[in-house]
Parts: sequence; structure tokens; C-alpha cells
Amino acid sequence: MKEKVASTIDNDEIERFSRIASEWWNPTGKFKPLHQINPLRIGRIRDAACQHFGKNAGNAAPLAGLSLVDIGCGGGLIAEPMCRLGAGITAIDAAEKNIKTASLHAQQGGLSIDYQNTSAEALAAGGVQYDIVLALEIVEHVADTALFMETVCSLVKPGGLLFVSTLNRTVKSYAMAIVGAEYILRWLPVGTHQWKKFLRPSELCRPIRSHGLDITDMAGLVYNPFDGSWRWDDHDLSVNYMIGAVKK
Repeated sequence: MKEKVASTIDNDEIERFSRIASEWWNPTGKFKPLHQINPLRIGRIRDAACQHFGKNAGNAAPLAGLSLVDIGCGGGLIAEPMCRLGAGITAIDAAEKNIKTASLHAQQGGLSIDYQNTSAEALAAGGVQYDIVLALEIVEHVADTALFMETVCSLVKPGGLLFVSTLNRTVKSYAMAIVGAEYILRWLPVGTHQWKKFLRPSELCRPIRSHGLDITDMAGLVYNPFDGSWRWDDHDLSVNYMIGAVKK
């Protein structure tokens, strides 16, 4: 009898994102914030990976020869650019509709991405590991944070990189990410985020370090409401932030 793999999938979250799967590639639709911040995230991940692995960020495909897994890939907004940067991409999502949307879009763009409708736990059960592991805007949507982070860290090769981004549990994040983004600006459907599931940086760093990784980078994404721009700030982690780590 096949052993059952523990799961961190939150079925309510999967259903919520499945309902809007067709919106992923609409830059002015429900995923508009991701379209806005993705160039910043992609650039930071690319530069960190090139520095760590001794690659030239100026090359057309600077991540060639590196394996990368995008956990909770959604419609492929990160997987596709990373594929174009030359990495060998595996991208997973627990929502079948997201994977179908992502696969079709990649096919239309002539990109070869290994999309899988599965969980991080099921993937890790196969013993695979990657040079780069991405868990962007996903940890706040899982059912078991501790198990999810243990799994994510296990997917990183020794000497490999991990990038995790999420929302901080602060009054400011509640005002901006929930009240502002969901109720006032209507960037996201109401109920997309649950403030109690947001993680403070210390709560995210603790499991990363406990599973054998060193924190190498931490920065916040700051929104300017006057011109609609975003920028990195190494000191302001009060709303959205990303952590980079290397496995010993």
C-alpha cells in the first residue's frame, strides 16, 4: 500500500484561486499587483542567482544550466520569465485550473516548462532537489506553515538558493493589502488574504534557519500611491517582503 503523503493544501484557498484562474495574464485584472512587482522580483532573484553561481547577469540566458522549481506557480507569471532566463523550470500548483492556464500560455509562447498539478509535499516525496527554489506569495495560503517550510527547504540542493516572499502581519499590511487592495482599490477579490496567516520576518526566518539554510538577503517592496510605482527597501519590511537564503 502506497504511503499517504502529508499535505499543506488549503482547499478553500485552492477553490478561491481556481475561480479567477482565467485572470492570470490580464495585467489590469485581479492579479495586477503581481504584474507590477514581478519585474522587481525577477531582477533581484536573477542577480542573486548569478552572483551566487558565478553567472553573468548580462548574458541572454544567464541562468542556463540551473534547475528551478516555482511552488504555487499560479498562471506562470514567474515561471515564464525564469524560463526565458535559461533555467530548467518545474512549476507546480495545487489548483488544476491554474496549471491548465499556465500550460496553455507557455505553449503559445513556445516555452518548455514542466507544469505539474501537485503539492510541494508530493514533489519532495520523490526525492528531487533544485538549484533554486521559489515560494512566492504562497506561504500565507497554506494549511500548515511549519510542514510547508520544512518541505520547501528540503527541495533545495546543498549550496542552492531559496527565495520566499509573503506579507508581514502588521497594522500597515492589513490597511494596505486587505482594506486597500481588496476593498478600496479592488485590485484583488475580497477574501484573497487572511491577515492572521501573514508571517512576520522572524516567523519565516526561524524555520528556514532550522532546516539548514543561512539568510543572505531580506528586503521589502514599498508602494508609492502617488505615482503607482514599487521599489525595494532593505529596511521597510512592513507589508510585502522577500527573503533569500542559501543551503549550507
